[in-house]
Amino acid sequence: MIRNRGRASQIGIALSLVAAGTLGLVLLPVPRESGALQSNFMGGSPSILDAEGLTVLRLRFPAGVRSNWHTHADGQLLMIEEGRGRTQVRGGVVEEVGPGQPWYTGPGIEHWHGAAPDSDVAQWTVYNGQVTWLDPVTDEQYRVAPGQR
Repeated sequence: MIRNRGRASQIGIALSLVAAGTLGLVLLPVPRESGALQSNFMGGSPSILDAEGLTVLRLRFPAGVRSNWHTHADGQLLMIEEGRGRTQVRGGVVEEVGPGQPWYTGPGIEHWHGAAPDSDVAQWTVYNGQVTWLDPVTDEQYRVAPGQR
């Protein structure tokens, strides 16, 4: 019996070491350049750049919800995942955007975005740097038909 307990302890220790080693491999930082990357690219490997300050969000706006006017220091990239969204650059026309349609707003450009009046929207947003929040988008501004100012 003592032998069985000793054997069970050895097996438990061995399994713990394997688990710890596996966890260590999963948690170790990814190297900046890797031979594995080389096999996916011709002529060399891209370098992974620092993404400190980069914000990536997945947001759902219920129908009729929109952001205030705002700007992004380094611009913003939006991608509709599902539903219909609206966006407008201040002084420009209201645009309605659907799934798979990205839109980019350059640095310092005042704009708003959100859901269409009758459709929720799920969107990805990617930006770097500071967001400057401005005045609310009024109901009158929001209800303008797509393609109109």
